[in-house]
Amino acid sequence: MLAKVGEMVLPAIERSGPIEAWIIDDTGFPKKGRHSVGVTRQYCGQLGKQDNCQVAVTLSLANHEASLPVAYRLYLPEDWAKDQARRRKAKVPETIAFQTKPEIALEQIKAARAAGLPAGVVLMDAGYGNDTRLRREVTALSMSYVAGIGPNTSVWAPGMGPLPAPPGKGTGRPPKLLRRDEQHQPTSVKALALSLSAEAWQTITWREGTADWLASRFARQRVRPAHRDNELSELRPEEWLLIEWPEGEAEPAKYWLATLPEDITFEALVDFAKLRWRIERDYQELKQELGLGDYEGRGWRGFHHHAILCIAAYGFLIAERGAIPPSAPAFAAQLSGSAIPDGYRPRGAANPTRAAHPQLDRYCAKTPHRRSHQDPAGMPSLQIGGP
Repeated sequence: MLAKVGEMVLPAIERSGPIEAWIIDDTGFPKKGRHSVGVTRQYCGQLGKQDNCQVAVTLSLANHEASLPVAYRLYLPEDWAKDQARRRKAKVPETIAFQTKPEIALEQIKAARAAGLPAGVVLMDAGYGNDTRLRREVTALSMSYVAGIGPNTSVWAPGMGPLPAPPGKGTGRPPKLLRRDEQHQPTSVKALALSLSAEAWQTITWREGTADWLASRFARQRVRPAHRDNELSELRPEEWLLIEWPEGEAEPAKYWLATLPEDITFEALVDFAKLRWRIERDYQELKQELGLGDYEGRGWRGFHHHAILCIAAYGFLIAERGAIPPSAPAFAAQLSGSAIPDGYRPRGAANPTRAAHPQLDRYCAKTPHRRSHQDPAGMPSLQIGGP
C-alpha cells in the first residue's frame, strides 16, 4: 500500500521541483508495560531520553517543499527477537529476525532503489551516520550521502594519510595493508575543528524559520575517514567534513561527512545537511494531526496497518495542498477539463430552460400537491379625516 501511496503522491511533490533527498530516521512511541510488540527500554526521540518505548525506522523522499515516508518498519529489539512466546502472542512473522536500525535502513534504501524511486542524496543523523558499514553500502549503491557523525570520529586531516604497505622481503606474499606509526596517526573531528583558524569559519544562512532566517557558523575540510583503514589495502577517497560551531558556544555542535562533489558550494553543502528538518515536520504532523502515535493494539500487523493508513492520509493532504493554492502555490496543479457532458442535469435539479420565476411562466402546469394560487383581495385605502 505504501508503494501505491508513493505512486500517487510523489508526482504532486515533484511539481515544485525534483526529489533531492532520501532521509533516514526513526521515531519513538512511549509505552507502558512489556506486551506491545517491540517495546523495550531504549532511547526515545519524542522524550529525549531512555525510556520504555517502541521505535520505527523510516525512509522519506523529500525536496524543500514537502516529504513523504515511503518505508516504515518497527525495530524489533534482540530480546524480543529471541522470545518465541512474545513473538507468537504479537504475531511477529517468522521471516522477521533481529536487525540493527542501520541494517533496517539499508534494506529500505535497497528496496526503494530497486523500485526505481526518484534518486536523491541520502541524509542521516549520527545515530545512523556513525555506522561505517551503512555509509560504505550507500556509496556502493552509487548514491551520495550527508551523514551526521560523533565528535570522536577519526579522520585524516588534509594532506595526511596512512603509510603504504612496507616492501616485501622477497619471500612469501608481499604485505598489502596500510599502516600507521607514531608520526602518522588520524585525529578526531573535534580536535580538527578546534585546530582551525578563525578564517576557516563562515556564517551561512540556509532557510527561513518561523521568526527569522536560520544562520550559524560553519567550516569545511577535505578529509579521509580513518576507521580501521589499517585493515585496508587502499586509501579511502576524500570526503567533505562539515562542522557547525554556533556563535557563543564553547565548542562545535555538529559534524557531518559528505560524499557530495568536490566543487559543491559551501552554501549548497550546508543546505543539504540541514534538509533533514523535513523529517521532523513529517513526524510532527503524523503524530499530532493524524494519530500516528495513538495506536493501542499490541500486534505486529496492527502496528504497521495503523501507520500505513496514517501515512496514506498524510499523502492525501500533501496532494491536496499541492492542488489548492494558495496553501501551497508552488504545486499549483493544472486542473483537467470537466468530464461531465453538455446538457447534463442531475436528478431532481430544476429544468434550466424554464423561466426563473413561476409568475413569468404562463404555461406552467399546476402542481397537484399544492393549493391553487389566489390573488389577494385589494387592501382598502386608509382614509384620513380632515380637520
